[in-house]
Amino acid sequence: MTPLVDTHVHLFDRTLPLAPGAWTRPEGDLTTEAYARMMDAHGVGHAVISAMSLLADRNAYTLAALRANRRLRGTIDAEPGTDLIADLTPAEGVVGVRFQWRRRADLPDLTGPGYRALLRQVAALDWHVELNIESARLPPVLGALLAAGVKVVVDHFGDPHPETGYANPGGAALLRGLVTGQVWAKLSAGYRFRVPAATLAGYAETLLAAAGPDHLFWGSDAPFVGARRPVTYRDAVDSFAATVPDPAVRDRITQASLAFYF
Repeated sequence: MTPLVDTHVHLFDRTLPLAPGAWTRPEGDLTTEAYARMMDAHGVGHAVISAMSLLADRNAYTLAALRANRRLRGTIDAEPGTDLIADLTPAEGVVGVRFQWRRRADLPDLTGPGYRALLRQVAALDWHVELNIESARLPPVLGALLAAGVKVVVDHFGDPHPETGYANPGGAALLRGLVTGQVWAKLSAGYRFRVPAATLAGYAETLLAAAGPDHLFWGSDAPFVGARRPVTYRDAVDSFAATVPDPAVRDRITQASLAFYF
């Protein structure tokens, strides 16, 4: 079996200043060195750092971690007009930009000149947009990203509704997007939904039916910031096995993750 690829982890040091209006204050942290040991202890060969909205400087620690550990890739936080993208080289391990738009009061206009220019940069670099957003607000955003021609990775199962799952406009938009081949979804942060394991497995079955294993990734969401109950890395690894019980399918997902990010 291929060593696991964790496509959703947040690395940071607790001494870093938080952004104004951060939605929570982490009680702990997860440093580059500590996470490397965690990877080795749990059979994880590679991992992807997901840009973290809580930090005042959202990219500095990620870029330092990527330079320190070649088993890592990462996404950065980028707004229109940023000079950071132009200053990066392929060797630095950045593979995309993250739009952390969950809880954001007003969504930006992706069809405006600033975001059109940013998305052209993303497409030219063969990067992707990592999107974290509520399912109810997904349809117009995903539609605009698809029209811009960028690859899109939707976080956290696409935020299925606790009662209707994907049988709603947001879920339908995600499933249609997966069929295009331009969209991928992460089986990440399942603990946040607080649903039975069988329900989580049902979400995965729906996504597999739409996309197949080559357009799904697994992510732990370590260090589980804001979790309402204690969650360990072993819990996250075991949850992947429970959510996708067929080891051959899990291995296909892992291989797809390696091909996409590395």
